[in-house]
Amino acid sequence: MALAAAFVVAPRFMAGIGPGSGFAGERDLAEALRTSFTGYWSSGDRELSPGLEGVVDYWFRYHLAKAAIAALLLVVLVALGVRVWKAFVKAEGRGTGRSVALASTGVVLTMLALFSLVAVMANLQGMVAPYASLLPMLTADASDAQLTGTLDQIRRQLADSPGADGHTTPALQLMIDDFARYHVAMAVIAAIVAAALIALSATLWRRFARTERSSRRARRVLGSFGVLSALLALTGIVVAVANTTTAADPSPALLAFFQDSW
Repeated sequence: MALAAAFVVAPRFMAGIGPGSGFAGERDLAEALRTSFTGYWSSGDRELSPGLEGVVDYWFRYHLAKAAIAALLLVVLVALGVRVWKAFVKAEGRGTGRSVALASTGVVLTMLALFSLVAVMANLQGMVAPYASLLPMLTADASDAQLTGTLDQIRRQLADSPGADGHTTPALQLMIDDFARYHVAMAVIAAIVAAALIALSATLWRRFARTERSSRRARRVLGSFGVLSALLALTGIVVAVANTTTAADPSPALLAFFQDSW
């Protein structure tokens, strides 16, 4: 419970430690992002302006804190889940009420562990490419005329990319590169998770095969988690392939993103 609360509350304060300054909330961060981004874009430089770099550095530290807390939470939930499911197996024949309570608790812990795993993956991705992960905040509720004009320029350049002179502007190229890195990161993360889940599924099925048929509850738990691990591994493979495809040709996906936010 403490880690779950920390996951929601602590990252904003932890991210404020370090170069630059913290932000009072998401609205304050979004405002700083939009203001600094319009100035950076109009400069035409590839290197981030000091203001925008401060926002990106803050967002990196924010995702770092989130990933660390989510990883700790995942470890705790897995440890608790293993103990609860073992207790559920041992409680076979000792009363329905206890079994139902243990099974319900185990299901909840399993779901929370899956949520924590997804949180770790998403925040690791944000750490690798914090600039690209800020883009949704940049386009959300873009009512400022200067920002709207900037986003329109980005859409036109992406639609015409590469430009008539055969090259992309430095600021846009940096955005495309970081957007590709964003998807490469998730492709690698998803592939690693999928490989781990395949190994886990194989281990569970081996244990299932070696478990005596008389231990019905143990076989049911092992079989259920074996199937769940295999399905999650398949999902991870799909995510890895989809992100690899996007990373190989990021410009159309980036254009689609900006068009959808219009």
